[in-house]
Amino acid sequence: MLVEGAKAPNFTLPDKNGNLVSLSDFLGKKVVLYFYPKDNTPGCTRQACAFAGAYNGFRQKDVEVIGISRDSVASHAKFAEKHNLPFVLLADTELEAIRAYGVWQEKKLYGKTSMGVVRTTFIIDENGNIQKIMPKVKPDTNAAEILAQL
Repeated sequence: MLVEGAKAPNFTLPDKNGNLVSLSDFLGKKVVLYFYPKDNTPGCTRQACAFAGAYNGFRQKDVEVIGISRDSVASHAKFAEKHNLPFVLLADTELEAIRAYGVWQEKKLYGKTSMGVVRTTFIIDENGNIQKIMPKVKPDTNAAEILAQL
């Protein structure tokens, strides 16, 4: 279980263009790292669009935004193009970062239990440490809440 103040687990995953991106690439910058269940679903689309809408505010504060889900590189490319998403989307098809950050959890929906990604946001400081953990965030308000905290 990750805790605030701990070193953020490093990872290397492909982005929407297939380029490998590591968390360590962003040392010296604050990073908003958000995990979400699936491209093009209603809640995930609202959350991504909210981050896109607030993106200039994050850039003004020199903060990088990274979204991670289990979706493929091709899925991320279509999702980013369809919704004009200006930030980094990473494909974690092998659940490397998803498991390292503890967001692969049992979920219940309509009485059915399954494993899935629990929508969670982490703020990583310039030194690569977890500054804040925000579990079970609301897709519509997550970006604005973070921007207000920064």
